[in-house]
Amino acid sequence: MKITKTSIPLVALAFSLFVFAQSVTAQEVERNRSKAVYVEVFGNGLTYSLNYDTRFSKSLKGLGGRVGIGYLAMEGDNLTSIPIIVNYLFGKDKHYFEVGAGTTFLAASSPTQFGTIDTREKGSAFIGTMSFGYRLEPQNGGFMFRAGITPLFDGTSFFPFWPQVSFGYSF
Repeated sequence: MKITKTSIPLVALAFSLFVFAQSVTAQEVERNRSKAVYVEVFGNGLTYSLNYDTRFSKSLKGLGGRVGIGYLAMEGDNLTSIPIIVNYLFGKDKHYFEVGAGTTFLAASSPTQFGTIDTREKGSAFIGTMSFGYRLEPQNGGFMFRAGITPLFDGTSFFPFWPQVSFGYSF
């Protein structure tokens, strides 16, 4: 086999591309852990909530959780909501199906009834929540979007088709 002046640079280039493709830094691995901040309209926080969401492993999908806070003022009364949800993401690339379940703590400024959610006895209540929907989250972070349904329930009522839409930023 004859080695020419042009074959040496081609072999060196091919080798350098192979070596570059094999290297993964700790920063790149950490970047794959999904974290997001977003505003959810309706959903687990009832009217709107600001949420922080993360995966429990260094992956864009799998088991994770979120916590949020929402606030509603109506006719001199106010209601604070704190959704706490465990969720699981199925999918690949940037398209995921999200399934979740948890609770939302509700605290009212005065004992009252907001719709069928009753805080008259204690001024606070827990409701059960679930989440089923689509999630768009880029692998390298950036704009994220969520949409789906969020069934809500307590001891006396069940809302199977409570909507949810979220916009935010993943990193």
